[in-house]
Amino acid sequence: QVQLVESGGELVQAGGSLRLSCVVSGRTASSYRMGWFRQAPGKEREFVASISGSGSATYYADSVRGRFTISRDDAKNTVYLQMNSLKPDDAAVYYCAVRPKWLSPSRSPADFSSWGQGTQVTVSS
Repeated sequence: QVQLVESGGELVQAGGSLRLSCVVSGRTASSYRMGWFRQAPGKEREFVASISGSGSATYYADSVRGRFTISRDDAKNTVYLQMNSLKPDDAAVYYCAVRPKWLSPSRSPADFSSWGQGTQVTVSS
């Protein structure tokens, strides 16, 4: 059974950068598409970015495209989310999750599983 642990969230000023990490254990990360999602208080969990099992394809929400970059290092069983030019609207708990790599890409949280506990990102204006 796959387990995920996110880290890297903290308080940052608007315009700053953070890199989030998601470590996969229990299964080989390369077996999965990996997704990052976020949830702000009072809002639904929303798609941020995902990456294919091979790492050759990446997908982004319109709100983060050009500012965030998802990547993976399967030798370390780790997926990253580099976040630049952070805005107050980016503040949320960020989660990673998995989807078997043979399934089609998806942006729906319902299509992902094995959620981590999340890491808090706070952006001050």
